[in-house]
Amino acid sequence: MKKKSFFKDLYTLIPLVFSGFLCIGLTFILWKKTTLVLQFENQLIDLSSIFISISGFLSTFILLYLILFAVNLKKEKKIGVSGLEVLNKKMHDFREIIEILLRSKMWLPGLKEYIDEEFAGLTFFQVKEFYKGKSKLAIEFLQEKNNYADTENLYLELKSLLQTDTKQKHIPETIAKPESYKKELIQKWLEHKCGSGLWYYFGYKYGTYKDALDLEAIYERHQEKIMMHAISIDNKAFEDSSFNEVFLSKLGEYMTTEVLPKLYQLQEKSSEKLPSISRYLYFIFLLLVFFGVLLPLAYFLFSLNILSLIISYAFVISVVFFISTTFFRFLNNSVNN
Repeated sequence: MKKKSFFKDLYTLIPLVFSGFLCIGLTFILWKKTTLVLQFENQLIDLSSIFISISGFLSTFILLYLILFAVNLKKEKKIGVSGLEVLNKKMHDFREIIEILLRSKMWLPGLKEYIDEEFAGLTFFQVKEFYKGKSKLAIEFLQEKNNYADTENLYLELKSLLQTDTKQKHIPETIAKPESYKKELIQKWLEHKCGSGLWYYFGYKYGTYKDALDLEAIYERHQEKIMMHAISIDNKAFEDSSFNEVFLSKLGEYMTTEVLPKLYQLQEKSSEKLPSISRYLYFIFLLLVFFGVLLPLAYFLFSLNILSLIISYAFVISVVFFISTTFFRFLNNSVNN
């Protein structure tokens, strides 16, 4: 990885070094020629309009590209924000369902007290990352022998979905509905497949766990509320569903495959900075405007030394050389990223 990064930096550095040497070499040669050939200074002055035109054209083209790019980026972010609001609403509804399940009586007697009191402050993330050695409580939890048929892991997993921060250790009585979920938290949910427990415990392995997860113990009005939230999440996906283990399994699969990955992608996209190609073009734009347009104009307006015109020409030629040797690679990297 380091080797790849080294070559990547080298591919940028080589054209830059060559452009620098070209600029210095041209400045020296042109300056030397003005001292040896008397008419050469007038020839340089005659060429000024051509160099100003080239620089002006390139600068205008780059500026228009940057404006169009910024408008398009703003449009994309606006669409992204709209999609983000829809996914946030789905996540709110899903968390409402999780809260009902957690507070219900479907769990084995004593399990809630076991997790919430004996292992108070323990999170699902800490358990999944026990190998990092950051939580003694997580290691104790994994070494503990209990009679909850492994459903304590599902309880912890569902609790993690009510967190609003990766470091949050206690779930409040009133569950918050953030305007947007933190990217780090969504990343943790995805990393540890939070929500897939519904598919595992109520779908793939329901025959093993059905005696430890009593769905009949959930009040009927709460079941109706759960279905109402499910319809709100996706009417098409859940319109024919009824409250049972098949529905919960389907819900877990839907959230972990359809909602959470898209939520993370849109969160990442909305926080994206300007890509390297735009910074690269802006840097080129500044050089062309200053050395290709402003410096030659300053030469005529303030009767500067001919050296200022020579530096201007040398810089413009060097910048054009740099663009021709690096633009395709920057464009390629931008498209691939």
